[in-house]
Amino acid sequence: MPPGGGMRGGARGFLTDEEKANKPKVTWPLIKRILSYLKPYWKQMAIVLLCIGVSSVLGLLPSVLTGRIIDEGLIGRNLKMLITLILVSLGVTFGSHLIGVGESYLNNWIAQHISFDMRNKMYRHLQKMSQRFFTSNNQGDIITRMTSDISGVERVVTSTFTSILSNTITLICAIVIMFRQNPILAVVGMLVIPLFVIPTRMAGKTRWKLTQESQECSDEINGILNETLSVSGQLLVKLFHKEEYEYEKYKGVNKKMIRLNIRESMAGRWFMVIIQTFSGIGPMLLYLVGGIMMMKYDSDLTVGDITVLVALLGRMYGPVNSLLNIQVEWIRSMALFTRIFDYYDMPIEVDEPENPLPPNNLGGTVEFRSVDFSYDSERQILKNVSFKLESGHSIAIVGPSGSGKSTMINLIPRLYDVQSGQVLFDGVDVRDLDLGFLRESIGIVSQETYLFNGTIRENLLYANPEATEEQLIEACKKANIYDFVQKQEKGLDAMVGNRGLKLSGGEKQRISIARVLLKDPALLIFDEATSALDSISEQKIQDAIDPIIAERTSILIAHRLSTILAADEIIVVKDGEIVERGKHAELVKRGGTYTELYETQFKKALLEKEEFVPTETEDTDYLNQE
Repeated sequence: MPPGGGMRGGARGFLTDEEKANKPKVTWPLIKRILSYLKPYWKQMAIVLLCIGVSSVLGLLPSVLTGRIIDEGLIGRNLKMLITLILVSLGVTFGSHLIGVGESYLNNWIAQHISFDMRNKMYRHLQKMSQRFFTSNNQGDIITRMTSDISGVERVVTSTFTSILSNTITLICAIVIMFRQNPILAVVGMLVIPLFVIPTRMAGKTRWKLTQESQECSDEINGILNETLSVSGQLLVKLFHKEEYEYEKYKGVNKKMIRLNIRESMAGRWFMVIIQTFSGIGPMLLYLVGGIMMMKYDSDLTVGDITVLVALLGRMYGPVNSLLNIQVEWIRSMALFTRIFDYYDMPIEVDEPENPLPPNNLGGTVEFRSVDFSYDSERQILKNVSFKLESGHSIAIVGPSGSGKSTMINLIPRLYDVQSGQVLFDGVDVRDLDLGFLRESIGIVSQETYLFNGTIRENLLYANPEATEEQLIEACKKANIYDFVQKQEKGLDAMVGNRGLKLSGGEKQRISIARVLLKDPALLIFDEATSALDSISEQKIQDAIDPIIAERTSILIAHRLSTILAADEIIVVKDGEIVERGKHAELVKRGGTYTELYETQFKKALLEKEEFVPTETEDTDYLNQE
């Protein structure tokens, strides 16, 4: 292997401070678990191992045949033997490389199938994790497990494991052949190897340090690009006229990156001189000692023998250096598997019941019985919450920010599970229902509407892939969005943009309502569906919601009085407890939490509507509404 290659290997042969601090504990159960992913492909793996062994041995034969070419062909002046040995050497070399191609293909095939299995298992496992997992873990870390960590497993299979085996076989075979050729020269050759390895690792250490600095600089550049070239980032740069400032900042970091890249590419040039010198010392010593043995001690050693030993010594440099660095690769490989297994082993908080029960009916009746819930041990979110929503009716849940309103509705489709008490759907504890059936029976329109980057049609069909054109149009009409769709050049096939950025908040919300209607759920939940919208958008959504809740079992979480008044009953939540419940007029007269919310939020929002000019009579009408 060329000295440069050794230095590059050395650059990878050092652990970062983080890797040193987080070295995984390698145990037999961990090894068995890793091997379990190879088990389905054991036949292919056996062929790979056989190919590696044969290829490694065949790779050394040309070096051995060189001795015979010199002794029997050249010095012996036997042309026929010379041609035969040359052809055999070429054939062996070709055969070795041919086997290597087959081994490489099969090795990659195994690695790709293992990563395929692991990605599928990881994705399925993550899909089963509760909402708590996604709110408490960094999204980038989750994606890293799915992408780079599992891709790293491919490198472990195709590179680390096969490299260990190939280098070990090559080294053992080379040493055996050298000692069979001449034990004295073999020992001399062994003594030279450290002279090559030590400077290689010194050069690698210098290069590794520069690589780390270069990576930090690269991360800084990526950070600038992510911040300033995103939609929101570019808008901020333009509004504050910071184009030149951001350009100069990027230019400075980019210049630093160039300097580091140049230093990295030139690093170790003085070491290279030493390495190349030492790599030449080994053969010279073998020639010197071999020559002395032949000339002074009348040894039966031949020129061909010395040539074979020199060739084998050269073949040993690469495997020795690689195996000296293998501890680092091994630790990194084990760390990859450990990180992946950590995610595999995370318990599924919300799982399917072993024997799901059928619901008593399909009306969408919801009942909370003495429900307690908290996201962590520090703060109780819900305390002894009990209420019942009969099929065909609607309730509005109101309360101050952070009182637990959204948490209550998240418990119904089992985005989280209660800590004590019960949530019943159509008379059956939601934990005893088939999870798929439960979630298909519930439709939620949330405050933060999420649309996929596709067409309006694709986003609607996500709820019901079998929906007909007529059903799509009907859902859009009910959601009060059909007029908008008709005005689009491509109608339902108009693109909504990333996360629906091409649409206004009201338009996204109404598309979200249409999508839920296509799902045709037994229970419909509106979670702040008109929050943070202008009065015109709010009115359009309200016009869509009113007839819907009149015909479906519905729960409404809202801070708009018009939305609240559409419900059959109002539940007031404060600090995780139901403190009041009843009709609007009676709750206002009580002078409690609802009265305070009415005076500070609902009434204020009502008065701020541009199209609404309040009079004493109109305000009284709202107060007296039953």
